[in-house]
Amino acid sequence: MLTTYNHTDSPRLVDPASLAFQSLLDKFAPTDATVLIVGETGTGKEVVARYLHHHSQRRHGPFLAVNCGALTESLAEAELFGHEKGAFTGATQSHPGWFESAQGGTLLLDEIGELSPSLQVKLLRVLQEREITRVGSRKAIKVDVRVIAATHVDLAQAIRERRFREDLFYRLNIAVVPLPPLRQRREDIPLLAQHFLALYARRLGRPARCLSPDALEALREYSWPGNIRELENTLHNAVLLSREETLTPAQLRLAGYSEQGFSESNDSTLDSFLQQQLKSQPQQLFDRVISSLISNALSMTDQNQTQASALLGISRHTLRTHLANQGMIKGRRKAPVTASTSNVQGTQERELRIGYQKFGNLGVLKARQSLEHCFAQQGISVLWSEFPAGPQLLYALQNNEIDFGTTGEVPPIFAQASGNAVTYIAWEPPAPSSVGIVVPHDSDIRTINDLRGKRISVNKGSNVHWLLLQLLEEAGIGLDELKVVYTPPKYPLTASDYLSVDAWMMWDPLLSAAESNPELRVLVNGEGRVRNHQFYLARRDYVEQHDDILRQLVESLQQTGLFIDSHRHEASMLLAQELGLEIASVERALTRRSHKTRAMAFEVIKEQQTIADRFYALGLINKPVRVRDAVWQFSSALSLIE
Repeated sequence: MLTTYNHTDSPRLVDPASLAFQSLLDKFAPTDATVLIVGETGTGKEVVARYLHHHSQRRHGPFLAVNCGALTESLAEAELFGHEKGAFTGATQSHPGWFESAQGGTLLLDEIGELSPSLQVKLLRVLQEREITRVGSRKAIKVDVRVIAATHVDLAQAIRERRFREDLFYRLNIAVVPLPPLRQRREDIPLLAQHFLALYARRLGRPARCLSPDALEALREYSWPGNIRELENTLHNAVLLSREETLTPAQLRLAGYSEQGFSESNDSTLDSFLQQQLKSQPQQLFDRVISSLISNALSMTDQNQTQASALLGISRHTLRTHLANQGMIKGRRKAPVTASTSNVQGTQERELRIGYQKFGNLGVLKARQSLEHCFAQQGISVLWSEFPAGPQLLYALQNNEIDFGTTGEVPPIFAQASGNAVTYIAWEPPAPSSVGIVVPHDSDIRTINDLRGKRISVNKGSNVHWLLLQLLEEAGIGLDELKVVYTPPKYPLTASDYLSVDAWMMWDPLLSAAESNPELRVLVNGEGRVRNHQFYLARRDYVEQHDDILRQLVESLQQTGLFIDSHRHEASMLLAQELGLEIASVERALTRRSHKTRAMAFEVIKEQQTIADRFYALGLINKPVRVRDAVWQFSSALSLIE
């Protein structure tokens, strides 16, 4: 029934706990009732929402999912309800929100417990009146959308703590689906395990894998704190790395497992340990426990704060508050650097927070961990944060959540136009064939002209957004002649994705992976239409304070680029494991571009300025941009390949 991929090859769950919520789903699906899905992280809340949509009268309409915890306070209302032109700085044209985009279909509001109080009020009104009002407008727009909400938060406790509105809770608490954790439905584990083994063997092009009796018993005994998502990732990793057809317990890499089985880690053992600590070393025990929980969660997630907070069952904001209290990160408000403080900078521990996208030079640099080794002797700590695309990364850069990152050519133009103090550090040669538009293989879209009237998924403000505009101009199609659905990139696609939109704007390595999928077809790529440069960017204040760190970082990027270009297969293996894609797809993506990091030069600045001027002429940014004003003054002095 429920998987993360396609309902047609789903296993039939047999555990009594699963059969209980299955019966609820079958009752709720045909109705238009608002459904609240409650369960721990990784229990499959979005999969359940997709099941409800697919078995409803709305199954031919779009299914859209938005993570409320990822919505920023300043833009959340515009994201959900849309905005009019001129509603706020940077709003150069009107855009529909998630509710309008899901018209006639289903909208999943995931992690609704993270929604701000002000938005809770407006959401309540939408649920009651079935109409929304765009930011900057007074005109109400009727919406025909089924709302499904999901959360891992105890909303009753959130109400007592005044973090969640009681009236909204009662509006949502009509049809509730409680999802039991995987440890409470162990009879499903063999079926789910076999499903994931077959799925990833097929997806990765590997021979079929099976579990040894000991491995299956280990899966049954394991507590699965990450639930089905952890089970899926465990088996995905095992299929990717193992060479044998039969998987053993050791190849599953389950925490706490040895040849003697699992170590004792039940609640009574934890209680006994804490009681012993309270008796012997009660001093600052609470702080020590919290610090240990956080450090272990970060270690298990490769320092990814979003994943660590999900593992701990807290919001990312709460995690960062604990990190700031422990001095592990700097607070949002920092005292200005003066001559007296900068003189002692060399004796203080410093940090470099890097935003990356699991691909290219930064992805390989992180996988090889060479930067950490280089900076460790200098007292410089390196923290990594993963982002789905450039616009989201630059937003984090603007809000002082990271210091350095890489994006394509379009996001920094939008950032500079909105007042983001972004600085160009270096660049990589263009790769126009690394971006493109993808359609289903049997789609009636055969040429660019066929895009008229279609629904196209694109990440707003990204390089593929620019490619889409170029394609529409080439075909003489206006933006009002099609439906643009703004959403971050996603692959692999699910059955509901095929129903939601008609085409997807993609970039490597997802584009390369899509090329290998017999169910998809690349309509056109960026050749002859866009340049698709890659830029390395930093916050201006970080550049001013830590130019020595940036010099070493760029030199490390240059060495990494040389490694990629001369050892593409080895680099592909490093990235494929992180991305969960076939090695051949990743290697093809790496082959399509040169990875030699270069100092900013007049020619590339001029090309970037041409794009900025074009965006301003089209009214896509609200003020002209001078690219050269944002170029690192020391860039030309770097000893990099020109």
